[in-house]
Amino acid sequence: MLDVQSGGILLPVFDSVRALAFVGDLSMGQPTDHSLRTGWIAARIAEAAGLDASIGDTVREVALLRWSGCTANAAGFADVFGDDVAVRLAMLEARPGWAEAREAPGDAAALMRPLAQTHCEVSGEIARILGLSTSTETALRNIFETWDGAGLPASIAREEVPVPVFVVALAGDLEIFNRVYGLERALELIEQRSGKRYPAFLADVAARNARDWSCAMDEASLADFDAALITSGMRRDARAELIADVIDLKLPWMTGFSRAVAMTALACCARLGLDEAAQACIYRAGLIHGVGRAAVPNAVWNRPCALPAGAWERVRLVPYWTARAGKQTGTLREAAELASYAYERQDGSGYFRGADARALSLEAQILAASVAWVALRSTRPWRAALPSDAALQTLRHEVASGRLSGDVVDALIAEAGRSVGRPQKSATQNSLLSVRETEVLRAISRGASNKEAARELAISPSTVRTHVESVFRKLECSTRAAATLKASAMGLL
Repeated sequence: MLDVQSGGILLPVFDSVRALAFVGDLSMGQPTDHSLRTGWIAARIAEAAGLDASIGDTVREVALLRWSGCTANAAGFADVFGDDVAVRLAMLEARPGWAEAREAPGDAAALMRPLAQTHCEVSGEIARILGLSTSTETALRNIFETWDGAGLPASIAREEVPVPVFVVALAGDLEIFNRVYGLERALELIEQRSGKRYPAFLADVAARNARDWSCAMDEASLADFDAALITSGMRRDARAELIADVIDLKLPWMTGFSRAVAMTALACCARLGLDEAAQACIYRAGLIHGVGRAAVPNAVWNRPCALPAGAWERVRLVPYWTARAGKQTGTLREAAELASYAYERQDGSGYFRGADARALSLEAQILAASVAWVALRSTRPWRAALPSDAALQTLRHEVASGRLSGDVVDALIAEAGRSVGRPQKSATQNSLLSVRETEVLRAISRGASNKEAARELAISPSTVRTHVESVFRKLECSTRAAATLKASAMGLL
């Protein structure tokens, strides 16, 4: 079987960044080329303003990754505002009263600060994991700060804020306002934010060039955007698992799900004798099969009962968005296409295509069965995790109903049986966390409060709090989402 344990599956950093940009755009309710267009504009602002070339590279990377922390605070946005996708869309478009629908009372800045802290810490951690420059990481950790000091989370101002933050904020405003309201209104809104959100000299640069940039950008192709946005820092390789970890942050109860699907599909693929190229593709597909989940509000996923028709239609489009991601993610194109078949079924009852057995490759059949197997054995808001025997029985029923391949399910079950009794890696082996700290982190990473983790582990809430503080200190994090992401990347969860 393909060895993914030692170094993981490597991707060009640029492809990982583009995939994360796609996820971020979906999370923010934006067109899927929004981050690309923002980066294109940001690079031109930096050049026209006479900024150093290194700053130009930073703004390209920051523009593509500025929404990469959106999955990390989606649960928080849903708790405060209800629909995490819709409220972000309204926020970016500067819709009047966008925050008035919040469900929790209190000062807006106080409500937004922890959400901003989570976003900034996670996006900065993503840049670090990808091996991007310190300047990119620093800018992402301050991405919501403003020129006048009214930003979040630290409310620093002027020269304390990295210049790329202002360039990217301005570029994002110009891209969104021009698309939504037209150029004249866009420039009016930017003028209102000049000297507040970003320095006046940058706003002036944008105003002088906006018309020419708008025309040129509308004529650019995806290949043009790629050529304009790639930097030397994005030409290296990085582990593909990061994309899976970021996807799963959207729903705490999904922590580790995409990795588990990828490993299950890989093992089944190897048992059925597929070659290493097929194994690599299906492993990548397992990692990224949930890309499209970012487009669906958390409230839909968290419903404890059956979905109404409108919500179900949004869920059915999840694999569609995953397929679309393949159109702009370079070497992930083939894997994204395969990933979009994760919910198809042999009898044509799956989604989004409604494809039947005649249109499903063996790899697609393996992926579909693997997703079903891992999901059945995972806790969901509407049910508890099924024991292995019950999950196997359910898979057998799916085969009998003509929905899943019998040969694939047989191989999956055989591989699952083979894994029973395998020696498990000790939680402390090669780990900076103790066994108990790992148990606590695993519980809170899946959305448990301190009290819930205490009940689960039969310890006191104060002991949980002590362990959480120790985990944060050791991982150099201050939020649960960042600790989860970092621990996942280090193989601690």
